[in-house]
Parts: sequence; structure tokens; C-alpha cells
Amino acid sequence: MNYSQFLNMIPEAILVLALILVFLADFCLTKSARKLELVGRMTMTLLICQTVMLTTVGPSTAFGGMYVASHASQVMKLILTFATFIVVVMAQPWLEGGSQVVNSKLSNRKYAGEFHLLVLSTLLGMYIMVSSGNFLLFFLGLETASVPMACLVALDKWKKESAEGAAKYILMATFSSGVMLYGLSFVYGGVGTLYFSDVAFRIGYYAQYKSQLPLLIMGLVFFFSGLGFKLSLVPFHFWTADTYQGAPTPVTGYLSVVSKGAAAFAAMVILIKAFGPLADYWEYLLYIVIVLSITVANLFAIRQKELKRFMAFSSISQAGYIMLAVIGASQTGMASLMYYILVYVVANMAVFTVISAVEQQSGSTMLSAYNGLYQTNPKLAFLMTLALFSLAGIPPFAGMFSKFFVFMAAAEQGSFGAYFVVFIALVNTVVSLYYYLLIVKAMYITQTDAPLPAFRMHENTRVALAVCTLGIVLFGICSCLYDHLFAASIF
Repeated sequence: MNYSQFLNMIPEAILVLALILVFLADFCLTKSARKLELVGRMTMTLLICQTVMLTTVGPSTAFGGMYVASHASQVMKLILTFATFIVVVMAQPWLEGGSQVVNSKLSNRKYAGEFHLLVLSTLLGMYIMVSSGNFLLFFLGLETASVPMACLVALDKWKKESAEGAAKYILMATFSSGVMLYGLSFVYGGVGTLYFSDVAFRIGYYAQYKSQLPLLIMGLVFFFSGLGFKLSLVPFHFWTADTYQGAPTPVTGYLSVVSKGAAAFAAMVILIKAFGPLADYWEYLLYIVIVLSITVANLFAIRQKELKRFMAFSSISQAGYIMLAVIGASQTGMASLMYYILVYVVANMAVFTVISAVEQQSGSTMLSAYNGLYQTNPKLAFLMTLALFSLAGIPPFAGMFSKFFVFMAAAEQGSFGAYFVVFIALVNTVVSLYYYLLIVKAMYITQTDAPLPAFRMHENTRVALAVCTLGIVLFGICSCLYDHLFAASIF
């Protein structure tokens, strides 16, 4: 093996170096208060440096095509790093605060090192996922991202819901990994290779003679079922609400945006590059899953009174919208997918930042905690409203443009099935507007004798909300951003 090929994996190599630096800082520092401050700032600084570096590196390959860094994958890594930076910023108040379940004097400061190390480890796994050119490397990246994520979900050991959510997450992850590997064994048995390009070539060859097709279709179905867990698509979504509710709120935000974005990008690349000759089969599979995900999630979201469970079903619905871009299987579809994920990052993280701030003050994530919020904390209520309107797709916010682009990408496919799915998605947009407005109603209209008292937000909370709000407004106004994403969407 030529180890110099690792030099072609510059983003991953620098992220490993960042992991080592954060580990050494956590190991060497002893005072918990100082440790939290320094480790947090170091992680933020390293993520900013990583973001700058990703804007300069070009496409590369390593290990005979197992690792393929295209322009599109580099842009996706940039989006994932940006989202991780927001998560690290918004997590600092939670790390400084205490557990409100057992004893308010018990601090989360001792988790600071583990939190940042696990977040960076998960990001490394997602880097590998989006740059894989081989199913084995993709599976390695998937597991590198999933195992630390289970640890993050269980990080607050004083909450029994956290342990329950982590147990459900890891059990479902184990089961889905087994299903995915079972499907990959079918693919390997049918074509004798796991490289994406070679798989597509041999599937196309066998399709001419209708040879091995049943085996390959079964492999596709099992593989997509395993990946559906990562995306929390219906009917692979049952873990989502309990895990989101049990995890610490910053971890829930991380799980809802970063993990979902990497999985959606990888799903599109694999379906097009590896299973492209079987598009007639997986398109119908996507139609069914998208319609179910958007419709079922919206109906269940209406009934939720706990905001993290509410956002869990919202994220399932958003995953369905993201997968609309995959139907087009084109450069437009890839650009629309990346743009949707970018907009989803800023809007969803703004919501979770507000949820985290309110939870720190009230100890509750119930919808009733937001009754009359506008009376005492008008700025916080206003920013929450902007983020919810963007998620709902109300103009002129960026969420409206992101939905328009994925609808356009799906409609370009040109079939009756694609038009039908787009129509169902449009109808569900109205439903989603209704349940997002339930939160707005609670903040502005619902009367209460004891609204949440006015409070001054933590400095990091203000920074995270400022970045997210700026993104919600500017990403919808700056149309040139989509043009840049389209130019980079060659994979």
C-alpha cells in the first residue's frame, strides 16, 4: 500500500489532526471551567480553519478509486462543517449548565471534551461517506458516523430518556447495518465488485440479457432500506421521535441536520453512480417512500405537544422533500439537494437554538413553555417565527426557494409519477404550514398568567442565532449562490 495516497485526503487528514489536538487539550487541562472554554474555542477555531481549507482544495482520488473527492463532495463537506460549527457554538450554554433532572448542581462541564471529540469523529465519518467510491468505504464512513452519534445521544446520563433514546438508536443502527450488508452481499454476488462505477457498468451489461437482475434488485432494496434508517424515512423512522426527545438538545439539532444531509447526498450519489441502470426500479421505490414520509410525518407532527418530538416528525417530512431532488437524477437535482440542505441547516438550527435557550431557562421543551413568549422575549419569538416560516416554505425566506428548486428538479424527470409526487408534496406544504403556525400561535396569541420571564441569552446563543438568521434571509436573496452550487454539482 502506498501510504502517500493519504495526502490526497487532505480534508480528512486535517480533521484527524483536529481530533488529536482537541484530545490533547482535553487530556492536559485540569480545571473544568477553563477546559470548557478552551476546548470549545479550539474546536470552533479548527472548524473555521477547516471551512477555509475546503474552499481551496480541488478534486482528488485515492486508493484506486475507493476515495473520490469531487467538486460536489467538497461543497457538501463545506456545508457539513458549517453546520457542525453552529452546533458547537450553540452547545456551549448546555455544557456550562447543569442537569435539571437529578440535581441542578451537577454540571455538564465534564462532558465538554467528550462532546467535542464525538462531534468531530462523527463529522469525519460523514466526510468519508460523501467521498466514497466503493461500498466498503461508504459502510466504514457510515459506521464511523453512527457509533459516536449513539454516544452523543446518551451523553446526559442523568436523564433516563437519554439512555432510552441511545438504546433505540444503536439497536436500530445495528439492525439497519445488517440489512445494508445483506444487500451489499447480493450486489457483490451479482456483479463481483463493490466500486460504484464498475457496479453500474456490470449492471448495465447484465440488464441487456436480463441476467442477475432479481439478485441485484433485491440488493438494491435491502441497501436502500438500511440507508433509509439514516435518513429516518418512513417506514424506517420509528426510532426518530424517542431519540430526538431523549438526546441533549444540541445533539438533537446535530442529528437532525448534519447526519441527514450527509446521508441524503450519499444516497443520491450511490443511486445514480452505482444503481443508475436500475433507475426504473428505484424511482418507483422513491415515489412511495417520499409520499409516505411527507404525509405520515406531517399528520403525526400535528399531534405533538413536546417540541423535540415535534421537530423529529418535521425532520422526517423534510427528509422526504430532500429526496425529491434525487428523482431528477441530474445536475439540477444535485444542486437543488445541496441548496435545500444548506437552507435546512440554518433554519432548523435556529429552531433548535431557541429550544435549547428556552429549555435552559424553563427546564421544559413542551409547547406550553412558549405560551406568551412574545410578551417577555419578543426578539427570541421573532427569530423563532422566521425560522419556522422558512421551514414551512413561506416567501421571501430561503425555505421557499429551496422547496421550489427540489420541486423543479423532480418535475424535470417528466413522468406522471414524478408530477404526482410533486403535487402531493405541494399539498403537504399547506399541512406543514398549519403545524408550524401552532408554535407561532402559542408565542403570540395564547394567553398565560405566567409566561417565561425575560432573560438575557448566552453570548454563544446570540452568535448562533445571528448566523442562522442571516442565512435564512441572505440565502433566499442571493440567487448567485444556487448558480455556484449548480456549477459545482458535477459528480
